[in-house]
Amino acid sequence: MMLSPDQTETDLGSWTQSDPETVLNDLKGGCMSDDPGMDVMEPGGKIKSLNQAPLSREEKRRRRRATAKYRSAHATRERIRVEAFNVAFAELRKLLPTLPPDKKLSKIEILRLAICYISYLNHVLDV
Repeated sequence: MMLSPDQTETDLGSWTQSDPETVLNDLKGGCMSDDPGMDVMEPGGKIKSLNQAPLSREEKRRRRRATAKYRSAHATRERIRVEAFNVAFAELRKLLPTLPPDKKLSKIEILRLAICYISYLNHVLDV
C-alpha cells in the first residue's frame, strides 16, 4: 500500500492490525460520524437515513414494487391471470357453432360470434 507523504503506518491503525473480516465489516457499515445527513447500514443490509422524514405511503409502495422479488411475484400472478383468461376464451369457443368447427378465431371474433349466437337463441325462444 502506498502512503502519502503526510501519512505514516501508524495512521493506518486498524487497517494494518485488524483481520480482513473486521475491515470488510467496517467497509460495509460505512463511515459513522456525527453528521446528521449520513446514511447508516442497519443489520440485515438495509440503509437508513438519519436526516429524512418518514416515507410517504406512495414512496413506500414504489420502493416495495421496485424489488426483484415483488416484480417476479407480479409477473407470476399476471401469467396465471392471462392463462385463465385464455382458458375461458377456449371454453367459450367450444360452445359456439362455426364452419369448420376447428377454425381458429381471434378473441374479438369469439366475442362477436357469442353475441350473435346469444341473439339468435333469444330469437328462437321468442318465436
